[in-house]
Amino acid sequence: MTELFRLGGPVLWLLCALAVAAAAVFFERALSLHRARVDATDFLQGIFNAMRRGNRDEAAELCDETPGPVARIALVAVRRSDSPRERLLADLESAGHDESARMRRRISALSLVARVAPLLGLLGTAVGILKGLLAYRAALPFADFTGVADSLLCGAVTTAVGLAVAIPAHVAHSVLSDKVDRLELDMREAASECVFFFDSLRKEDRRG
Repeated sequence: MTELFRLGGPVLWLLCALAVAAAAVFFERALSLHRARVDATDFLQGIFNAMRRGNRDEAAELCDETPGPVARIALVAVRRSDSPRERLLADLESAGHDESARMRRRISALSLVARVAPLLGLLGTAVGILKGLLAYRAALPFADFTGVADSLLCGAVTTAVGLAVAIPAHVAHSVLSDKVDRLELDMREAASECVFFFDSLRKEDRRG
């Protein structure tokens, strides 16, 4: 392992730092997104039951006690339930954008690592080849290929590690993006159900 890092040089250390950072981002975001999932149907039913009883505070408290973007969207709907429909829709849309930005925070870093790591690997390869050629020229006419071989090994090591970092980072970005997409779908459905429910509630109030 020591020999590997000696051959890889500073580029290899940088690639390892990127790998550690990408792993930290993935596990933090994956845990956060896992905690954000709720059973939207049961949750909204509890909110709607409280609102039918005229207990807005209970509904808001239920939203506060539930983690995740669906609960925060529902809280906006509860607090704006007396607003005109157009205002409610605008507030829910704005809250949805905020929640999407919150969920996608730092996920783009994984995409950046997936793009940069192979380039760093190629940089290490280019540097290795250059060092090998310089070592070869300096040894002429009695060329010693040991330095050349070490330099070429440096290039091979950094290229392999660059790909080994980039591929998992790309997969991790895709996995997290898919989780965010599902949560965004849950938010949109929750917002639509809230709007439909409050429309129905207003109609019942006018008939009553």
